[in-house]
Order: sequence, then C-alpha cells, then structure tokens
Amino acid sequence: MPTTPSTPTGPAALSAPKTNRVRVSVTAADPITREGVLSQLRRHPEVEVCGEPGPGGVSLLIEDTLDEAALTRLRRAVRSEGARAVLVTGSVREHELLDVIECGVGAVVWRREATAHRLVQAVLTTAKGGGDLPADLLGQLIGQVRRLHQGGPDQPGFFLSFTKREVDVVRLVSEGFDTSEIATKLAYSERTVKNVMHGLTTRLHLRNRAHVVAYALREGFI
Repeated sequence: MPTTPSTPTGPAALSAPKTNRVRVSVTAADPITREGVLSQLRRHPEVEVCGEPGPGGVSLLIEDTLDEAALTRLRRAVRSEGARAVLVTGSVREHELLDVIECGVGAVVWRREATAHRLVQAVLTTAKGGGDLPADLLGQLIGQVRRLHQGGPDQPGFFLSFTKREVDVVRLVSEGFDTSEIATKLAYSERTVKNVMHGLTTRLHLRNRAHVVAYALREGFI
C-alpha cells in the first residue's frame, strides 16, 4: 500500500537550506564593532552572515572616516566581489557624498541609528537593487545634482557622466600630464588620481585613458 511522504522534522528540518536569505559580510576597523554587528544580524532569519557575500550579496562596511582607504574598500566590495554595499558611518561631508555614490553604495546608515532592525532593512533594500539614504543626505545629494547641472556643461546627464573632480583629472590627462604631475597640480594623492580614472573606465565601460579622453571630448565635458 503506497505511503504518503512525510514532512521532515527534527534536526534535518532545522538544517534545511533557506534559499531566500540574503548573504551579507561585515567589515569594520576593529573586532569589537564587527562582532557587535554580527551579533545583531544573526538574530534575523532574513540574512545569512558569511565571509564574502559574492554576486547578489551585500557587503556591510562600517567606517569611522571616509578617507581614500575607505573608498577603496567600498569600490572593491562592489566591483571586485560583485556585491552591493551598505555603508555605516558617523557622517558624510558634502564633498564626499558623490564619491560614496560613485563607489556604488546602495544604502547609508548613520551609526547613531544603526539598530538591528535598521541594518537589516538597509541590507534587504540594497540586495533588491534599491537605494536607502537618510533624509538629510538625500537633500544634500539633490542639491549637488542641481548645482552640477547649473554649473557644468550644458548637457543632460552631466552628473551621471562626470563629476567636477573627474573633469579636472581628465582635462590634465588630455594635456599630457602623468599621474604624479596631476596629483601635484590638484593636491591629490596618486592613488586618488588612479581611482578617478579607474572609476570612469569601469562606470562608463571605457578601455583606457585615451578612450576616456576621447569620450570626454566627444561629449563636451572638457
């Protein structure tokens, strides 16, 4: 007589994979902060804590200051690991905001608001390809977009293509200056200049410096 398959119970059921969970990794400057965030996330079944989230996952980065090293970690999480990024930080100065967005960050959470619920909400929103910015930061971004359109080339899409810093760097590249000379003229580090060019080639799907300059000339940005 045929038997009806039973539903797994006990340890086997508890260990069954949960395919809908979002894979998330946590990076912080100190182990205490990292363990605290991991402890919060592990209480929520919607997320799965892992070492490297990989494509489709979320990399949650906790940064005290947004220096060039922090921006490099953000870029690596998005471009090298294929993950989406959530940034937890104490503040974002106005001139840093475009850099953060340019790195591919999907959500920003203020440290003072980083409860377990708020972190999970940001992770889930980012995993779906959405954006999640604090209201005051969103206001800053809108203001910067408006100013870039008013002060930049008279073309739609200026903000989406080149920031003022990118225009400055590419203009000097077009004039034949090398990386160290550009860094000296603009008072940037050489790493910053390299990151600007790498960001342009990656975001705009261009091949090299010459291609960036040709694109900028053709579109009227320099």
